[in-house]
Amino acid sequence: MMNNSEITQIPNSTYNVLSALGREADFLYSTVDKYIQDAQSDGRQNLVDLWKEIKQDKQRHLSKLRECLEQEAKDEKLSGQ
Repeated sequence: MMNNSEITQIPNSTYNVLSALGREADFLYSTVDKYIQDAQSDGRQNLVDLWKEIKQDKQRHLSKLRECLEQEAKDEKLSGQ
């Protein structure tokens, strides 16, 4: 059985960054705003605040993952692999 590195020809650790980046982006761009809207519709300000805080955390995570991926790409290019 092939591992992710053999399938994608990138190291597993880089694949993990890509995978996490996708999950964070999916949550940010297709899920969290709906949760905020639902909480607003239900008059649940505590949940609105919670989802907004989680959104901010996810945005920070996404930024860190993107920076990491950029560094991975630079390292990959420099190593000639």
